[in-house]
Amino acid sequence: MVDPVNPEHYKDESGIECIEITRHRNFNIGNAIKYLWRAGVKSQTTHVEDLKKAVFYIEEEIDRLEGKPSRHVKKNKPSTGIQNTWWFWTNKP
Repeated sequence: MVDPVNPEHYKDESGIECIEITRHRNFNIGNAIKYLWRAGVKSQTTHVEDLKKAVFYIEEEIDRLEGKPSRHVKKNKPSTGIQNTWWFWTNKP
């Protein structure tokens, strides 16, 4: 039976779960690690999509550290956290 809380794609060959690492990082870095961790493991069909999501969070962190507005948010669009991510993934160019 598949564990919906701790699915296999969040563990690597060592049995370490991704959350054991990501809980020590901020939101953007933690999410980038999560998507890199599961890329090609959760599903071969989402391998590239997972890598693109990791890039998204890395770019968000770079913008935050450089004090720049998010490169993924257009004017008059949501500008905070989950709304920002939701808007980006539902309005892909």
